[in-house]
Amino acid sequence: MMSKQADYQLLYQQALALFEGETDWIANASNLAALLYNGLADVNFAGFYRVQDGELILGPFQGQVACVHIAFGSGVCGTAAQMGKTQLVKDVHQFAGHIACDAASNSEIVVPIYQGDKLWGVLDIDSPKLARFDQEDQAGLERLAPLFLPGGGLL
Repeated sequence: MMSKQADYQLLYQQALALFEGETDWIANASNLAALLYNGLADVNFAGFYRVQDGELILGPFQGQVACVHIAFGSGVCGTAAQMGKTQLVKDVHQFAGHIACDAASNSEIVVPIYQGDKLWGVLDIDSPKLARFDQEDQAGLERLAPLFLPGGGLL
């Protein structure tokens, strides 16, 4: 079995190959959501929320239906957006203000995505497993998250 670090390196290389020559963020975000949803174990949601009109709006994702509008500071996604810092939550039921879009979710990681110095949105990944995500996941996902944007991570 490969290490998490090796798994994320492989996902990174696969993402780069998928995005080669493609600048459409919707196509690339859709492919990245599918890559993460299918490439990570014990995941029941992988997707993006983008900043629009002062709130987070659902973007491309894989998984169960999801909340469409999330206010800054609300839930794990809104907290990550407001703080501009990755939120790694081992038990979402212990997170004050958690928004239960899918009752099966027990842990979550949300990575803010910047385009230049401006917050573009967040990458949100949920798991039915408690404490599914750790520092290795955080490092791997922070590297992968901006890749789908034109020039994202490739400047």
